[in-house]
Amino acid sequence: MTAHRHHLDAAVATGYASGALPEPDSWQVERHLEGCGACAALVSAAARASAAGPTLAAVRSALLAEVAGPAPAQEAAPPVPVRPPGRWTRLRWAAGPALRGPWPPAVVGVCLVALVLAHGGALPQARTALLLLAPLLPLAGVALSYGPHTDPLHELTATSPGGGLRLLLVRGAAVLAVCVPVLTMAGALLPEVEGGPGPAAWLLPALALTLGALALGSYLGCRNAVAVVGGLWSLGVLAPVTVRYGALPAELLAQTLTPWFSSPAAQAGWVGAAVCCATLLAVRRRSFDSFDRPEFS
Repeated sequence: MTAHRHHLDAAVATGYASGALPEPDSWQVERHLEGCGACAALVSAAARASAAGPTLAAVRSALLAEVAGPAPAQEAAPPVPVRPPGRWTRLRWAAGPALRGPWPPAVVGVCLVALVLAHGGALPQARTALLLLAPLLPLAGVALSYGPHTDPLHELTATSPGGGLRLLLVRGAAVLAVCVPVLTMAGALLPEVEGGPGPAAWLLPALALTLGALALGSYLGCRNAVAVVGGLWSLGVLAPVTVRYGALPAELLAQTLTPWFSSPAAQAGWVGAAVCCATLLAVRRRSFDSFDRPEFS
């Protein structure tokens, strides 16, 4: 394909028509032909010009003659109707492997543990600790949503017209649809911490980190990008206190997280980071359509 417009060039069209392209490249070509009439015409011309051209022309003529011929005396038996999958089944498979695996119970489990520890008196600052983990939980779901390491149907979905970034965004939205209400409700039910962030202060950081992981995933793949972004978040939040005090005392946790969550400058910074990451993701959207990217490995 040409680099600037992502259309087929003559060499790729000839290779596809002759069957010389590797199988993953052929899948990508077929996906492109679904929505590009100009490239479909180019492939058709290449097929007619190949050694199989006369055979294809004869088959086409015979097929047209059969279709235009008289109706058969005895009608064929009607095909057995195939029941399409239900709406819930289609929704569950579109949502991705993250929502079909152990990730949703893990999110609920983290919230329940925080509630038990807070109301049992073992960890009064459980809300602050939950806010530290809350932006990382959507990242884990995104890492599990796309790629051959988690999705057994990845080769089929990635080469379909709705694959690539579009499918990844749908699955990322499904991950956030689970995380946002569960974690926000859990944060609201936890005891307030004096001077600490509010129960919904994690939303903008989580959105920015998720978009950052998706944008970085166009270079590194989803798993590697999530590991990098999650590691930077953990180091940025925990490292200042651990380096200074050698540990993370519970009474210092709220003071450490408040500048990252609650200040107007922090919230404005997260909005700016989310916009920048979304812009980079839009620029890099084509990288999710190729099998030679890291997310396909």
